[in-house]
Amino acid sequence: MLKVWKMKKQQASDEKTKPRNSAAKIRIQKDISELDLPSSISITFPNEEDLLKFEVVIKPDEGYYKNGSFHFRFSISENYPHDPPKVQCTQTIYHPNIDLEGKVCLNILREDWKPVLNLNSVLIGLQFLFLEPNPDDPLNKEAASELRSNLQSFKRKVTRSMGGEYMDNVYYTKVTV
Repeated sequence: MLKVWKMKKQQASDEKTKPRNSAAKIRIQKDISELDLPSSISITFPNEEDLLKFEVVIKPDEGYYKNGSFHFRFSISENYPHDPPKVQCTQTIYHPNIDLEGKVCLNILREDWKPVLNLNSVLIGLQFLFLEPNPDDPLNKEAASELRSNLQSFKRKVTRSMGGEYMDNVYYTKVTV
């Protein structure tokens, strides 16, 4: 009897030392397995062991940002899917919904986030920002104002900034491919 009790104690100890997947890791694995992305979006995992941190590249094939390559860093909290992913653009770009520090203004990353949304929803939402920038919910107010008031000037500034130029004392990352 003592031997059985010792074996159960050892087994319980072994179970405690095994790495357990959190709910966030299980959900992100599910989200990744269900991704249905267009060829203009790619996802990479710098550390295959850590699915909660990854990078995304969006290459719009139409719109103002066509021929650009835009890089984002994703960080998923342990409270996912109750908390939305944290998304940051790693380049300085001229966009009404992305500020110069790379913060992204996308409603489903803030007030409209719901646990039923998934990674695919966020990636498609990001791509949509490049196809249809939203001047009514800006982080870069100057770019939004330009988009609303002078579309031709906005297009010129997008093109110049994508080429990696200084505009208004800001150096924009060259993103054209």
